[in-house]
Amino acid sequence: MSRQYDELKNLLEASRKMLNKGDLTEQRNYLTKKGILKEQSFEDNIDADIETEVEDDTEPEEEKTKKYRISGGLINMHGKDKQDLELTSEEKRAFQETMDDFVNEVSELSEFGVLNVYKSNVDWSGKILDFDVEFYMTIGEDSGVYVNGNMLKLDDSFVELINKLTSFYEKFKSKWSRVISSRRKTQDTE
Repeated sequence: MSRQYDELKNLLEASRKMLNKGDLTEQRNYLTKKGILKEQSFEDNIDADIETEVEDDTEPEEEKTKKYRISGGLINMHGKDKQDLELTSEEKRAFQETMDDFVNEVSELSEFGVLNVYKSNVDWSGKILDFDVEFYMTIGEDSGVYVNGNMLKLDDSFVELINKLTSFYEKFKSKWSRVISSRRKTQDTE
């Protein structure tokens, strides 16, 4: 604790002196003398750079997407290579079941948005027409079900809808977590 205090005290003293001095060389010398600033000679840096190979591939790979239409719904696969963009028959079946289950368990009057499948996340949105409510479901970092609407009437039927959405979300999360998990296992083994 005392060492940190001393370092902080030295930094504060150095900054006060720097504000009062106009010459940068004096400021650099003062900081070096106090042990706050440590410089390497230019020649040392050149030798180190020559000996060390630096990989110049710092640009991240661009994400690719591929959309598939399944029974009127859209599924968008996100990935970095062709394998990530492939849609398996299991994933097609999971998407079809997700839409069917939503209609059966939540609302028959629904419009579905695109279901996005990422490496470690799935999100899906849509609209429940008879309540004029938009929904958004995601698993991953911001897991949950979200709703959006204007002037929503809070009555028993709306509360029932929210309960249905919450219950359906658990099935959605379970199903699509398994899909993401199987995609990872497939990629790891290949």
